[in-house]
Amino acid sequence: MMVLYSGTTCPYSHRCRFVLFEKGMDFEIRDVDLFAIPEDIALMNPYNEVPILVERDLILYESHIINEYIDERFPHPQLMPGDPVARARVRLFLLNFEKELFAHVDVLESRSGKPTEKQMERARSQICERLSQLAPIFLKNKYMLGDDFSMLDVAIAPLLWRLEYYGIELSKNALPLLKYAERIFSRPAYIEALTPSEKVMRK
Repeated sequence: MMVLYSGTTCPYSHRCRFVLFEKGMDFEIRDVDLFAIPEDIALMNPYNEVPILVERDLILYESHIINEYIDERFPHPQLMPGDPVARARVRLFLLNFEKELFAHVDVLESRSGKPTEKQMERARSQICERLSQLAPIFLKNKYMLGDDFSMLDVAIAPLLWRLEYYGIELSKNALPLLKYAERIFSRPAYIEALTPSEKVMRK
């Protein structure tokens, strides 16, 4: 059985929990205290971070690597496109999310040391600007890739859930994005994947 070592408030762990519940398979989640990380985490991941997926002799870390592995092991429902060109484009989008959105999330999560208020404000501003640029996609699209729910939706969902928690307020122009977020949040797997600590992040 797969075991996911997961932080109860960690947005990256949140992605992996979401995929596991979407797949509807047998797995175990082991909660990790992010403020007192057990020593065995560093033995499994040299970066001493969660999420970590363990299956028999295999140990994986980094949310996108874990999620692609789960998607290939359990291909239904498929979350990465079957076509190599489309799959490569999705991977580029995922990289863009990390550099243009989640690099700033790391500041707000204090993963890169103790940020100043100015650094946090800049991070909020950058996230706000990038999300506003994405909003027009959802005037036509139900999900990132059109009608099909995919790994792109999984990747961005934990950030959209935490907007209020991070102190990020989007303009009215971002309304299509917020409606898209509600579509993700209403998925049964999304609701199941939330920890008690995450549930209270939104009113």
